[in-house]
Amino acid sequence: MARPREFDRGTALQRAIETFAQHGYEGTSTPMLLDAMKIGRQSLYDTFGDKRALYLEALRTYSEASVGSTLVAMFAHANVLDGIERALLAFAETAATPHGTACLGIHAVAEFGTTAADVNAVTTAVGERTLLAFESRLRDGAQRGDIAAGVDPRAGAQFLLATLSGLKIAARGGAPNEVLRQIISVAVRALAPHQ
Repeated sequence: MARPREFDRGTALQRAIETFAQHGYEGTSTPMLLDAMKIGRQSLYDTFGDKRALYLEALRTYSEASVGSTLVAMFAHANVLDGIERALLAFAETAATPHGTACLGIHAVAEFGTTAADVNAVTTAVGERTLLAFESRLRDGAQRGDIAAGVDPRAGAQFLLATLSGLKIAARGGAPNEVLRQIISVAVRALAPHQ
């Protein structure tokens, strides 16, 4: 008879996410994971598979949660620019805290680029989902006059995706909240209707 699992799967996965986000895939050893997750080697393999399978699950879980919170914040405001600003600020406020975690998605892109098909499939899907949401919001903003008339929604969405990535890297590098807020202010002004 199999012994019942003696740990919470979700908690262990969250600890794996934090470890991979801090050290990357190659920089995270199996013993580091076992220590962080507070599980034994057999529990790791029985529950998550090998290190690569755990990493991919961690990346998918982290990315879905991160994108989900950004999109909720962005669509929570009637005014398009207010929603975009709120989404970027919400990220900055979390990232710039002393306990803010590194972005696992950015870490994956920096570490693997497009060389690992399994990792690339996750990062591309998340990036495309975010890009489409930004583009949809900007199209709505263009129709309502919430953004500058000359802004192409697709190009504006790519600009916002690059801004979000830049914020994540700046936060990882230790940029204080005030610096992140200034970056966001410049980005929002670039999209605002001209007075």
